[in-house]
Amino acid sequence: MDFNMRVERESDMQPMNRKKTDIMKGWAMGLVLSLVAHAAVAGVYPPWSEGKNNPVAERGLEFTVPEVDNLPDFHGNPINPGLAIFVGGNYYFAMAPLVAAFEVKHPELKGRIYYETIPPGLVASQIEQGGTVTVGNMTWTVQADVYAAGMKRVTEMAQKGYIDGPVVPYATNTLTIMVPKGNPAHIHTLNDLARKGVKLVMPNPAYEGIGRQIKASLVKAGGEKLEKAVYEDKVAAGDALLTHIHHRQSPMSLMNGKAQAGVTWISEAVFQEQAGNPIEHVVIPDSQNMTAVYAAGVVKGAQNPEAAKAWVDFLYSPESIAIFEKYGFKPYQQ
Repeated sequence: MDFNMRVERESDMQPMNRKKTDIMKGWAMGLVLSLVAHAAVAGVYPPWSEGKNNPVAERGLEFTVPEVDNLPDFHGNPINPGLAIFVGGNYYFAMAPLVAAFEVKHPELKGRIYYETIPPGLVASQIEQGGTVTVGNMTWTVQADVYAAGMKRVTEMAQKGYIDGPVVPYATNTLTIMVPKGNPAHIHTLNDLARKGVKLVMPNPAYEGIGRQIKASLVKAGGEKLEKAVYEDKVAAGDALLTHIHHRQSPMSLMNGKAQAGVTWISEAVFQEQAGNPIEHVVIPDSQNMTAVYAAGVVKGAQNPEAAKAWVDFLYSPESIAIFEKYGFKPYQQ
């Protein structure tokens, strides 16, 4: 990070100003080194993108400090993008390779794609509010060209009049139980999640659609008693953490030793394993599992409708499906 930003040349500053500048530069660099050292020791922050999921051509000033100034769900330049994709965060890890493959087919858009990967319900709310979002002290507005999320959510947005054209399904996903490497709590089934002493991290149904899918899966495995044990009794006892941003918090809690198991999409567990993080997953049998269908549509009033349609069409292309399959997704079959 460059801390040499200045309004005037340092040589023109008064001695006291130079001293203050040196102190501030030293303080800032010390902060960064401290945070980097902390992250290296913890070994879990951030466990995925490492700043690589930024599709812009020119990055400009780098001002990213883990855990202090970091916007991992917003990618690229929001000012006059050639394509703006609002996608539910369930496959945030696949977006960088998807964008790269798309840019090969559409070189005119290289470096001009902006995308967000916040939870699908929040993405929908942002679209409904005209594309305006606030993070910390920064507020910006981007008109979405594409909305991609679970088919139910995209269909609802189409019914509300926010989608122009068909809702196009392209991939499916199933649930799994994510555990730390070695599975120290010996979790083998959904019913094991109710065992006394097992600490859980679970997606919050209030914010995430996967929470409703998990509840349905728990009922399949052990009836309403199991669903209540996991989502009510353990939460009340402090033995189950509920995510408040996204279920990507689950692997963070597992790697930090705050939990011993949590249900997520299988794609997320596969990604963490491929990234070399100390994560494993326990397969949930089909009879107890749930399947999500992902879909996309061009947003009504899109600033870049042709690019938006090209992206939606691309999502079911061989190149796209190959990327999805790498992470455990399957192509949608009617």
